[in-house]
Amino acid sequence: MLSKLGAYLLIGLLWLLHFLPLGILAAFGRGLGALLWVLAGRRRRIALRNLELCFPEKDAAERERLAREHFGWMGRSLLERGLIWFASPARLRRILHVKGDITLSERGSVMWYLPHFVGLEWVGPAIMLNQKAPGVDIYQSQSNPVFDKYLLIGRQRFGKTAFVDRSEGFRPVMRLIKQGYSFLNAPDQDFGIKDSAFVPFFGVSACTLLAPSKVARSMKMPVQPLVVTMLPGGQGYEVEACEPPAGYPSDDPLADAHTMNAWLEDRIRRNPAQYLWVHRRFKTRPQGEPSVY
Repeated sequence: MLSKLGAYLLIGLLWLLHFLPLGILAAFGRGLGALLWVLAGRRRRIALRNLELCFPEKDAAERERLAREHFGWMGRSLLERGLIWFASPARLRRILHVKGDITLSERGSVMWYLPHFVGLEWVGPAIMLNQKAPGVDIYQSQSNPVFDKYLLIGRQRFGKTAFVDRSEGFRPVMRLIKQGYSFLNAPDQDFGIKDSAFVPFFGVSACTLLAPSKVARSMKMPVQPLVVTMLPGGQGYEVEACEPPAGYPSDDPLADAHTMNAWLEDRIRRNPAQYLWVHRRFKTRPQGEPSVY
C-alpha cells in the first residue's frame, strides 16, 4: 500500500498527465497495462481464471490475448482518471459521447444500472454534465485516505451527488430516493450471500444481489442501464443509455436476477476485453462447493 506521500506524488503525476492529448495519454495507459500484466500476478491469475470459467470455448492462447488486452484498457482507465479529476468541463464534453436518452431523471427518480466495465468512472461526468437532477451512490471507502479524498472529489465535481458509505446500509439511500434522488447502482459483483441468490452468469453459479429489482419495484423507479465503452486512441468515451430488459422489474426478484445476468452477458460478449475480469466474481460458492480460485 502506498504511503500518503506516495499517493500525493501519484496524484500529482495524474494532474501533469491530464494536460496531454488523449491519444498520447492512451498510449501511456496501454504501456502501464503491459507493466501491470507482469507485476500484478494475483490479478492476472484472477482474470485468467474468470475468462476460463466464462469462455470455455476459447483456448488458453485466446484467453491470454483477451486478458492482456483487458490489462491495457485497465492501464488506460487508471491514467485517464486524472481527466475526470482535473480536466475542464468543456474538454470532458468534447471526449464524452452520449448515446440514448440520459436525462430520464429530470422527469423523476431513476435507478441507473452500472455494469463494471473498465470505464465505469465516466458515468458520473456523463450524467452530471447532461442534467441537473441529484443522484445518490453507495460508496466503498478506499484504504488509502488520499485516494479516497480525490475519488470523492472527482465524483462530486459536477452536479449534486450524495455518497452513502456501504457500512451505513441502505436506509440512507432509500431516504434520498424518496426526496427525489436517482440511484447509481453497480450491483454486478460478489457482495456475499446476504440478500443474494446463486444465479447463472456465463453458465457459472454467481452470487447475485436480489435488491435491485426489489428497490426499483417498491419505489416505482424505471431502471436504465448505462454502459461505458472506452474508444481507441484519442476518440474518447461512449456512454450508452440503454433500454432496460423487457418486463424488468417484475414481482419476482429471482427471475429478475436471471434476466439481468443474461442481459449483462450479452453486453459483455460484444466487448469482453473491457469488462472487469480482475474481480473475483465467483468468490462465494454454494454450500459444499470448493473455491474456483
